[in-house]
Amino acid sequence: MSAQAQLEAFGAQVTAGRGSLSEDLRFLTRAVDPAQARPAAVLILFGVLDEDPAGFHADAVPDDLDVLFVERAATLNAHPGQVAFPGGGVDEADADPVAAALREANEETGLDPAGVRVLGTLPQVGLPVSNFLVTPVLGWWDRPTPVDVVDEAESASVFRVPVADLLNPANRRTTVVARGGQEHRGPAFLVNGVVVWGFTALILDNLFNQLGWTLPWDSSQEMVPDF
Repeated sequence: MSAQAQLEAFGAQVTAGRGSLSEDLRFLTRAVDPAQARPAAVLILFGVLDEDPAGFHADAVPDDLDVLFVERAATLNAHPGQVAFPGGGVDEADADPVAAALREANEETGLDPAGVRVLGTLPQVGLPVSNFLVTPVLGWWDRPTPVDVVDEAESASVFRVPVADLLNPANRRTTVVARGGQEHRGPAFLVNGVVVWGFTALILDNLFNQLGWTLPWDSSQEMVPDF
């Protein structure tokens, strides 16, 4: 089965309620009060790169399979400088979280939502730091359009990363973050000279594990992220 077919099958599975969350993601969700949290959505958009395929070959995925990221502006109050999926809060005018994810992706990257095929929605995940309850929307880029920073006050860069490079064990790390007298460890990915960590890395790690794409990596390689 191709990587695209796997994503399509997985999207149908999770939308039907047969998906699951890792313990780390369940912990985040339990830390948010659904009655108080604000609804949000992010777009996990996979596609096929036109150029610059992966520098690392992973048998599970083709070299040109990629995913879209946004590097948040360093001046933002929430999660400044972090690499994230396009997304944001669900507005009253949005029909549902899928509509919100597509709208936010258009506003942040300039992509044409008409070229995106929604494959499904993953279970909601809590984001306690911002008091959001986030719906990850899984998409396939049937008709890719150019993307770039739309508002420099919101984003520092917009880029596509080969999935194989994310799976490369040499690009995997464990972040160590001290908060409230406790140490929290989580997955991280080194790509494009930046670090994907925190909420976004947890979503990716959970997704790759469920798809069976994760390669063995040395989780003892720890780092403290800049934030």
